[in-house]
Amino acid sequence: MEILSAPGQAWRQSYLPFVVLVLVLNLVSAVLFIALVKHPVYDDVYNIYDVHNYATRGFSQATLSAQRNAPGPTSFVWMGLAVRLLGGNELRAARLGALASWALLGLGVLLGAHTGGDPRPWYASLLTLLVFPHAVTATATILTEGPALLFAVMGALVWTVSVSTQGEGKSVLELLGALSLGLAVTCRQYNLALFIAAIGLVLYLHLGQKRELGLPWMIHRFMLLACGAVPVLLLILAWRGVSSPGIASGTSYNMAYRAGAGLNLTRPIIAALDVAIYLVPLTFPLMLRLKSGQRWWALLAAVLSGMACGYSVDSLLQPGPVHSAVLAMSKAHRVDEVLFGLLVAVSIYNAVALCLKLWEQRGLVTSLPVLAFALLIVLFFIGEQFGVGGNIPFYDRYVLQVAPFLGIIAFAMLPVLSNMRLLALAAMSVVSHVMVWRFLFNC
Repeated sequence: MEILSAPGQAWRQSYLPFVVLVLVLNLVSAVLFIALVKHPVYDDVYNIYDVHNYATRGFSQATLSAQRNAPGPTSFVWMGLAVRLLGGNELRAARLGALASWALLGLGVLLGAHTGGDPRPWYASLLTLLVFPHAVTATATILTEGPALLFAVMGALVWTVSVSTQGEGKSVLELLGALSLGLAVTCRQYNLALFIAAIGLVLYLHLGQKRELGLPWMIHRFMLLACGAVPVLLLILAWRGVSSPGIASGTSYNMAYRAGAGLNLTRPIIAALDVAIYLVPLTFPLMLRLKSGQRWWALLAAVLSGMACGYSVDSLLQPGPVHSAVLAMSKAHRVDEVLFGLLVAVSIYNAVALCLKLWEQRGLVTSLPVLAFALLIVLFFIGEQFGVGGNIPFYDRYVLQVAPFLGIIAFAMLPVLSNMRLLALAAMSVVSHVMVWRFLFNC
């Protein structure tokens, strides 16, 4: 069975034209927003402090210790460097720095995807990322996702292509990929899942395709990953933990948010639900393809999950567009419980259908290492939430970190960009533009 549609077929079965179109629209929308909206919005009011900190005082132990926000410093350093280079209005320069990271990400994927193997899984990853509801907001405002995704996606691309293809001189590319993964973690600590997935991919390839290369091949890759983890280790030493001293002590924000390592049983459930919800517009045709015997079990799991989550809506429905949509449609008492329960039920039904499809087509995982890597990242992203202590909510914007890998999974299972899927992706893209432009109209 073909994983992706063959080259040369109709453009609707090829991702590249739609990827380029959405990328251009996102960048144009972001440029217009930066030019017209000159006041801080969203969490720019908090992030601008750290951008100013690194732009004016440079990168040192003192500026690291003075950081207020929970994410790692690299994204703020990136935007601070843009402020130094561009000068003028600090807010605009920092936003342009974030915009530049998205432009480089798009260009890097479009060029780098052709370095080895089939480029279309990476087109699918970029397409999914660009249409995600938070993409334009992260492109036009001072958010850390842009630089984080630049290092994460490019590191994942270089690493997976390098370790899964034969050839001399791959070690340098693999080291660059590992270092990029390390920088991604120092942008957003959730990207630690990338390193665990990279280790898992090496073990997976060693037990399968690379078995004949023996133990030295695997040890060499682990050594490269250890080199890539150096920025992460240095940050942990500087902060004496995984979060900045300010956020660890609860003195950074007015809301007294705290973050750090600790056991959390609710956060993984919220992360898994958010992933399942955002998978619906990407993989919904699978719901119609369940066999009759499977359909009843999936329906039972969906109904029970919907009822349980509807009852716990106050703790499970965290800030984000899903939360806003449910509240906007809930005009009467307890309607939010019903709406959220229905949404969860549909999402769980779709997730079951996707899992069954993955099991039926498990041969794809062995033939497509990037799919195995994407599955590992999503699983570890959810799993690592068990270790996130503190009281910072799990904003559904955090799912943006794994959106490219959700795209790889979705398009591996459903390769053809049909009219219905094209419409669903376009609808997601419209939501993404509306989310950022609402600031202009004070919606």
